[in-house]
Amino acid sequence: MKDAEVSNDTEISGSTLRLERLIASPPEVLFALWTEPDHLIKWWGPEAYETVVHTLDLRSGGHWRIVLRRSNDSALAISGVYRVVEPPRRLVFTWAWEDERGTRGHETLVAVNFEPAPGGTRLILLQKHFENEQRRDGHDAGWSASFDRLARIAS
Repeated sequence: MKDAEVSNDTEISGSTLRLERLIASPPEVLFALWTEPDHLIKWWGPEAYETVVHTLDLRSGGHWRIVLRRSNDSALAISGVYRVVEPPRRLVFTWAWEDERGTRGHETLVAVNFEPAPGGTRLILLQKHFENEQRRDGHDAGWSASFDRLARIAS
């Protein structure tokens, strides 16, 4: 296939972020990249961080927790609960950053759809209920960079 990343659409409004990419890979492959720890660590998170999967209980009601480690030993943790798991078409989960004591902060809701499309899969991410525009914009940058890596390894 040609380019792994064929389209890149971002829609930002209020407390919601919507990202859409056409990735040259079938939904089954992309779903596995999102749900199997050995694959997830290859693309999730900012460039300067190592991704460590602590928990990935892939079922409705199952918990997930990921730690992002920097080379200076600082770490950021994110956790949530899966609300919907429909292989290979849809994931819905809560998302909250944890502080240094492990206390979860403001929670958002993330929905990821994997839609078959000519040339691969239309990946659509909708994250909503951000507490402010700065947080939303930070997630836009983070998800966009992660999606670039996801597109590279998916093809």
